[in-house]
Amino acid sequence: MSTGKQEAHRTGRIGWLRAAVLGANDGIVSTASLIVGVAAANAVREDVLIAGVAGLVAGAMSMAAGEYVSVSSQSDTEQAELARERKELAEPGDFELEELSSIYVKRGVEPTLAKQVAQQLMKHDALAAHARDELGISETMSARPVQAALASAVSFGIGAALPLVTVLLVPESSLVVAVSGMALLFLAILGALSAWVGGAPIIKSTVRVAFWGALAMGLTALVGSIFGTAV
Repeated sequence: MSTGKQEAHRTGRIGWLRAAVLGANDGIVSTASLIVGVAAANAVREDVLIAGVAGLVAGAMSMAAGEYVSVSSQSDTEQAELARERKELAEPGDFELEELSSIYVKRGVEPTLAKQVAQQLMKHDALAAHARDELGISETMSARPVQAALASAVSFGIGAALPLVTVLLVPESSLVVAVSGMALLFLAILGALSAWVGGAPIIKSTVRVAFWGALAMGLTALVGSIFGTAV
């Protein structure tokens, strides 16, 4: 007997979660790498902070613009596909009905039942049925440019602020080690948190995020050390 309750799914979070995780990860990695690279070149704390703040502002704006443009392109493509589908549905004949029926048959539904299902769904909302089952476009998964841009920019700013706070709290002589260590901790927390929110394996996500962050900071520190020695 049905209780009327709907099972909770996390797919509705994919759009903003992807942008937020990308922004926070990039904020931590890029800002920490920049700080480590500048600090490894024997720069004083003030110069390190200036470089970090500049990286935060530039990175947040870049992430917002990049997300908005890319997701807008996706949204434009979706709208164009929907417009074409809407035009096709306005044409006479049963082609669209047969097309939808064949999709259900390929998924394992008996032909007669598939046609009945297609008829009922098209009677209820033909465009939504074709958008979902033919084009793979749904309300849950549709592109939202503004949401993606805001989530990415805000999360980048938060992620970038963490290494900057570390710079303010630790001795100048320990900047490279302290920022690197704290950045890895922040990345591990981010990986675990994003996995928990999205229902993914926590350990796998944590290790993946921390590994690439460590690689980026290590390479940047190497470059800074080389140039600092040369100077």
